[in-house]
Amino acid sequence: MEPAGAPKAVNQRIFKLGLSVETISLYLLCCGMKESGMPISHPNLVQKWNSTEEALERSLGELASMNILQTENPATGVERMYVLTPDEDWLIH
Repeated sequence: MEPAGAPKAVNQRIFKLGLSVETISLYLLCCGMKESGMPISHPNLVQKWNSTEEALERSLGELASMNILQTENPATGVERMYVLTPDEDWLIH
């Protein structure tokens, strides 16, 4: 379930945060998956990601640390699912 006020499209603020190209690419990938109705799950991200898994994990961590992307069900052994958060919830350093 998406949080109230969840973003419906790419938020242009992402380009002003000084994030790496890979992290911005991951954000754009997540936005595209959401808009197409594809679940933002770890397996789906790995399937579509065109860089290393280490870069994916690093970018996931960066988006999560800023509360741009949240883990929906962090339980061990369960497929990781993610949700995009509204920009008013982003933690901008």
